[in-house]
Amino acid sequence: DGSLLVWVRATSNIPYYILKCGMWATKQTRQAIAFFPSRIPFGQHKIVDPYDRSYIFPLYLYPETQVEIDMGMVRQPNLTSAFIQDFSTRLNLKFVPDGKEDNEQTVGPEDIFNYLYALFYSPIYRSRYAEFLKIDFPRLPITSNPSLFWSLSNLGRYLLQLHLMEISVPEIVFYPVAGNDKVEKVGYREPGEQSELGQVWINKTQYFEGVSPPVWTFYIGGYQVCEKWLKDRKGRQLTYNDIDNYQKMISAVAITLSVMDEIDYEISESGGYPLK
Repeated sequence: DGSLLVWVRATSNIPYYILKCGMWATKQTRQAIAFFPSRIPFGQHKIVDPYDRSYIFPLYLYPETQVEIDMGMVRQPNLTSAFIQDFSTRLNLKFVPDGKEDNEQTVGPEDIFNYLYALFYSPIYRSRYAEFLKIDFPRLPITSNPSLFWSLSNLGRYLLQLHLMEISVPEIVFYPVAGNDKVEKVGYREPGEQSELGQVWINKTQYFEGVSPPVWTFYIGGYQVCEKWLKDRKGRQLTYNDIDNYQKMISAVAITLSVMDEIDYEISESGGYPLK
């Protein structure tokens, strides 16, 4: 149903400069499928899923020695030539090996990365290919529809910036009660249970208000992110920045759910799966 995403480079001892942007994924998963973007490599081998090993897919490969740099070698996209040829031919676009393009006659590695990031956040994609995703790396369906490609690439770019916390988000969650701000016992109260809005409690008196059930139960791989973030801080006193970051994270998850629906809408409007 399409080419492999990228050639997988051995991921041990990756130097910092090998990434401008990359993505973590699992080869197979027993949990919900997950993809995690990063500007820098991490050391944890189970960052996406607590049970299955995570692999990093760097977007660019850089010269690694001073000799290579002195020879004038520059970074190269981490995409096979066969993949680039197939992709360019299907879309009738000229491939530019660095950056992203602002016109619709050429395509760059970052445009492709944004496209795949959107597709991998398509709920229908995750459902349709669920069985395959349990046993192997995710595969990338390639469209021959330039309009669909650019729509998904733009949505993927927005999601990427959102998940990397590189754009501002509206505040939808409140932290209304003063106290010691210590995370003691994390719990969730659904709307209608003594409150019109969903509440995430951190101790007997303090809570975040305005967290909907879909946001609270949102998973990345094996992690329920809104719960795990707080549980990882159990016993700690939240700082002002902690509280602000958690509110931003809640907003980002809510927007992600909305964008995921928009991704499926764009695909459905173009004929659905398999992509044409």
